Formats: sequence, structure tokens, C-alpha cells
Amino acid sequence: MSLDPVEMPVRPPKNRLSRLPKAAQWVLMVAVSLALSVLLHHWNVPASLLVGPMVIGIIMGTNGATIAPPKSLYLGAQAVLGTMIGGSMTIGILTSFAQDWPLIIGVTTMTLLASSFLGWILCVRQVLPGTAGIWGSSPGAASAMVIMAEAFGADARLVAFMQYVRVVIVVAVASSVANFWVDPTMAAEIGPYDWFPSFDLGGFAITLGLAAICCYVGQKSGLPSGPLLVPIIITTILHVSGVLDVVLPEWFLGLTYAMIGWVIGLKFTPPVLRHAADAFPKVLLSIFILIGFCAGLSVFLVVFLDVDPLTAYLATSPGGLDSVAIIAASTNVDLSFILVLQATRFFMVLAFGPSLARLIAKRTAHLTSPSDRQL
Repeated sequence: MSLDPVEMPVRPPKNRLSRLPKAAQWVLMVAVSLALSVLLHHWNVPASLLVGPMVIGIIMGTNGATIAPPKSLYLGAQAVLGTMIGGSMTIGILTSFAQDWPLIIGVTTMTLLASSFLGWILCVRQVLPGTAGIWGSSPGAASAMVIMAEAFGADARLVAFMQYVRVVIVVAVASSVANFWVDPTMAAEIGPYDWFPSFDLGGFAITLGLAAICCYVGQKSGLPSGPLLVPIIITTILHVSGVLDVVLPEWFLGLTYAMIGWVIGLKFTPPVLRHAADAFPKVLLSIFILIGFCAGLSVFLVVFLDVDPLTAYLATSPGGLDSVAIIAASTNVDLSFILVLQATRFFMVLAFGPSLARLIAKRTAHLTSPSDRQL
């Protein structure tokens, strides 16, 4: 069962929102998301344009909404975000990575091992059936892990539940930490935010054209999260070499963030929640343990790389690359460093996550049912 944004489970008709026409559901979701986002932005909550739509998406998804963003728009939003990430990369941060790669790889490896250990515990304790806990504990690459888990016979509903609960909690915690770190006096001195500044229209058109091409190539490449990864790689190369200046107005990035927030939120449907209700407390505990462990790892970055604490925390935060990038982009941190470490973990999860899951599954095969032993 795929939890692709355009193939979400059908909600039972008894839910209230399912009685509304889809057009009315869209109007309701957009209007309330806008109101909440403006309120959160007024309160200086980082990534308010992600958090607001995500919260409203969760509320609507769990109350029977039957809408979902079109797949093309969701993939386009990933491509735009990938282009923004690539445009944030500089030759200086890549050089820094080359110098400090042992520590960065070490921190990333420890995160991956810790998440695998938590997944093993969930499997041994039979908190979730089969190998769902192993795949669901993977720190990042949520969509890719859901797809891979389904291919290897795990319950994709439970894997998606774990992955997106972790994303939501990480976003909430990271936004709170970032908001706590912001100096209120400095925020007040910034003044009103200009959502519609003048910008280079030609550069904007070129950026959109590049994002569209990279999105198409990424989708056809067969790479997990290709529409996000290909734009990151191509835009980084073009930007670092001086060929391209990325132009993305704030209002357009806001639409991109909202699209991603809606997709994450609407995945929380009544069938998924009912299926995972019994395991929720233990899953929640494992997520907070992983967040705490990653926060502890950030101390190494502060001590050995002289990184400021908020940058180090966001760099090690076990959320999705896209959501952490949105939070970092709205905060006064070293965005490039955060993106390099998050991207490193993303690629390591894709490269080694399935192998670790298969290894742990084999070690605990006697605890799973025959239908879950396809690994």
C-alpha cells in the first residue's frame, strides 16, 4: 500500500469533512492555514509557513478530509526546495566539509546506528508487527523509507505513521528551540517582513525552468526522492561554479512550504491512526529518545568545529531534509553547514538504511510472522 500524496487511503463517510465537496475542503484548508501561518509568523515561530499548513493538514486528515495535493504540484514543490538548498551551498562550506569529514561522517553514522538500535528494540518488544519498527525508525528520507519498506514486505501504513510522526515532532521541537534561541530585541529591530520585494524576473524564470527540468529528470531517474535530490545536486554545481544565481521570492517559497506541510499533514488519516493507536506511546518515546540522542551529538560539533549551538542542533536534528531546511532558512544560522550534514545523513540513510533493516530483520526473524519474513 503506497502512501503517495495522490493515493491516500479513502476515509469512511461517517467523518464530518468527507461530507463537504472537495472544493469546499480546499477553500477551508487554504483559508485556515493562511490564518494560522500569519498568527505563527506574528509570534516569530520559525518555519511558520510549513508548521501552519502541516497542523491544519493533520486536523483535516484525521477528521475525514478527502483531498490531497496533486502529485505534480508536490513534486514541483520538492524541486523548488531542492533548488533553494542547492543555491545555499558555497565553495567555502564544501571545503570545510572536506576538512572535517571524519567528524561529520562519524556523527551521521552514530545517528544511523542509534535509530537502528531503537528499531531493533521495537521489533524485539513486538511494539509493531513484523519489521515496521525497523523501517520506521530510520532518521530521514521518510518517503523513500516508506517505499522501500513496502517493497520488502513491511506494513507501509505503520512505517509511514512512524516516519511522519517523527517529522511532525522534530519540526515542532526544532521550531520551538529555534524560537527560544531568537533574541526578541533583534527580532523587533528587523521590522515588518517584506513578502513581496522586487526581484529579477528573468532570473526567477531561469530558476523555475531549472527546477522543472531537474524535477522531470529526478522523477525519471528512479532515485528515491529524485525530484528533491537531483535539483540539489545540479543547482549546487551550477551555483558553486558561478553559472547560476538562484532567484526565489519569499512569497513563492511560502507556497512551496505550504504544499509540503499539507502533504505531510494529510497523511495522518483515521485508518492509519487506528492501526497504530496501541503502539503510539512507545513510538513517541522512541522518537523523543532519538531527538535527545541527536541533540547530544550536536555538542561534538560545538566543541570540535566551533559551530554555534542552534546550527549544531538543527544540523543533527533527525527530521526530513526538506523540513529542517525550511526551519533553518527562516532562522539566523549557518544554513550551508546544516544542509551539508543533513544531506550527508540523507544519502547515508539511502545507502545503508535498507541493508541495516534487512540485517536487523534477519536477527529478529523468529519474532515476526511468516508473512513479514520477506526480507
